[in-house]
Amino acid sequence: MVKATKAPKADVVTRLYTINLHKRLHKITFKERAPRAIREIKKFAIKALGTKDVRVDASLNKYIWKQGIRNVPYRVRVKLARRRNEDEEAAEKLYTLVTLVEVDSFKGLQNTSVDE
Repeated sequence: MVKATKAPKADVVTRLYTINLHKRLHKITFKERAPRAIREIKKFAIKALGTKDVRVDASLNKYIWKQGIRNVPYRVRVKLARRRNEDEEAAEKLYTLVTLVEVDSFKGLQNTSVDE
């Protein structure tokens, strides 16, 4: 059997997610933790919104790296926004922008859709 591939969704949408980086970075070498965290966030965004073009905001990158390469935060709250690509020659019609959402506590937060 051939593994079915999902086509990217055609609509623009924004959702809030909490990503548990701690379980995704378990048994990862210290010098690889922050770079791997960025890759894991991109992988999560591809799976959640179905676009191969994922762009990480600079504020999220700074949040991941603020405690150094090895002490990555356990969790991060992100906003995933699927947007239309303005570039006419782009291979993908849509891209996902991943931005940081500052929260005091991660307790009781759910994955939610946001109306723009």
